[in-house]
Amino acid sequence: MGKLMVESSTKIAFILLVIATITIPCTEAGIGKFDDFLKNQSEEAHKLVLESYVPNPEEIADDLNLHVHLSMEGLNNTRRELGQKGKRKLGPCEATNPIDSCWRCQKNWAQNRFQLAKCGKGFGRRATGGLGGRIYVVTDPSDNDMVSPKVGTLRHAVTQRGPLWIIFQRSMVIRLNQELMVSSDKTIDARGANVQIRDGAGITMQFVNNVIIHGLRITNIKSKNGGMIRDSFNHVGFRTRSDGDAISIFGSSNIWIDHLSLSQCEDGLVDVIQGSTGITISNCHMTKHNDVMLFGASDTYNGDKIMQVTVAFNHFGQGLIQRMPRCRFGFVHVLNNDYTHWQMYAIGGSAGPTILSQGNRFIAPFNTAAKEVTHRDYAGSSVWKTWQWTSEMDLLMNGAKFVPSGSPINKGAFKKAFMMKPRPGTYANRLTRNAGALNCVVGRPC
Repeated sequence: MGKLMVESSTKIAFILLVIATITIPCTEAGIGKFDDFLKNQSEEAHKLVLESYVPNPEEIADDLNLHVHLSMEGLNNTRRELGQKGKRKLGPCEATNPIDSCWRCQKNWAQNRFQLAKCGKGFGRRATGGLGGRIYVVTDPSDNDMVSPKVGTLRHAVTQRGPLWIIFQRSMVIRLNQELMVSSDKTIDARGANVQIRDGAGITMQFVNNVIIHGLRITNIKSKNGGMIRDSFNHVGFRTRSDGDAISIFGSSNIWIDHLSLSQCEDGLVDVIQGSTGITISNCHMTKHNDVMLFGASDTYNGDKIMQVTVAFNHFGQGLIQRMPRCRFGFVHVLNNDYTHWQMYAIGGSAGPTILSQGNRFIAPFNTAAKEVTHRDYAGSSVWKTWQWTSEMDLLMNGAKFVPSGSPINKGAFKKAFMMKPRPGTYANRLTRNAGALNCVVGRPC
């Protein structure tokens, strides 16, 4: 009973700390005027963030490991059955991880798009996006009106009221003239089309909840000057200059980013900042970029202690330099990713984040000065030695070195069903084989 009281009081104290430290620096948020609507929206968003926070994040990590094992066992069983029938391979729908196996081999996926909402794993597992809402078909790639978007455009779709499942009539290239502000309860589903967001602004989720973004190709995103931009059905606000991120998640919760191809943006490929939590980034292919992913934007903003992010089944490919991810505060689960390229380091951080690296493949560059996977900033070894950075069953190749620190991440209080070792890094190439936007054809398994 005494232990239970201590754990409860600790949890309450932590939540009070998070609430007390949450402030909204409008200059960093891109908000030109923090009006009553945005104030209310930010308060509601932070309530949802607190509800999304998991007191024992390691339990979610072990649950994902369990699903990886079940998926691989199912795939092996199918291989054996096909081998007995004399067939040599599964074909183009071969799904190698638990997210993909949930939907990809169903040839009627286009008639059952909502199935995707049941496939999320990790901290973003609660994201269902537009599940239960109507399907909105984007027919027009233009982006000319930021305040009253044209019907049929992506900007019009993402600012509609209520849950919406957004698909695309055909392949198209969309050049966003200002950042695209996505409202809550939306799915952007590009399966069945080659949809490119390029040569303009990126996608922002600010003070929102429950969003899925799937299947886009995003490249060459630029910073834009800002102005009056619609961010929801009933609000238009003044935005300052955007950063040039492909994906920006700010003060938001239950967000799932899946099967994106990301490259060559002015700032980051994916930023998760300002007290966001309940985030999964999976099955993405990232190339040709410097600052790849930033989780937490400031060493002084301890509201990011509530941040929980899953990074799983991604391929970090050619031309990447650093930040895969770069973390502050929070808990980051890095599982079964394939790191085939980096020039400076792969995983970095400051301000004491907890990083659980499991079953990844790290192939170090030939540069002897860049063999270390990990990198700590703004702290001497006497400080960072207490940060919990753990490597389990990672495959370290070409001299790659993961420097662990801190005490072991506690797993003693978890349910027995969750106690599953990760798949080792030797499987990472297989689990990430189909990373990036897929070339799905309607009527066929994807």
